Amino acid sequence: MPRPPDPLAGVTRLLVDGSNLLHALGRADGPLPPAAVVGRLRALVPAGVQATVVLDGTPAPGAIDRRLTSGIEVRYSGRRPADALLVELARMAPEGTLVVTNDNELATSLRRFGARTVRTGWMADRLARQRLEAPAAGRPKPPVDRPAETTGDEDPPRPGWNPGRGATKKTGNPKRGRPSG
Repeated sequence: MPRPPDPLAGVTRLLVDGSNLLHALGRADGPLPPAAVVGRLRALVPAGVQATVVLDGTPAPGAIDRRLTSGIEVRYSGRRPADALLVELARMAPEGTLVVTNDNELATSLRRFGARTVRTGWMADRLARQRLEAPAAGRPKPPVDRPAETTGDEDPPRPGWNPGRGATKKTGNPKRGRPSG
């Protein structure tokens, strides 16, 4: 069965109806906060694509209504509906624009300006398939146990380090020197 074309192919600008996406990714106790999606979205969007998440309403008190986080622009629509801001942004750069929304009326008006649209379920599925994996700081793999080759002239092998209680046993006050014995 042929694989469907990637909606992100040839896209230079990605606009996301944030309210739709947050509800699609929501949990049983309600929608996710916007910050929970921005990092995951950055991993999904190819380099060179400008991505903007448009949210309804105003940001939390003290925050600004337009910010750039992890390469993703987050914009709040303020007093007007987010759909109006999405139309305005798509009208400015219709060539190569993909808008992610579930709103049929909005999708129809955006297509009139030359923007492509895709349903929110597509992006929710892609975000759900992501594996959250971060490299560990330090050694990427545990050391390999290699058997020591003995020639008979060497001391017998010492027992390995044993973590836990007594692993770093103290031998006395370091300022006094070693006891004679």
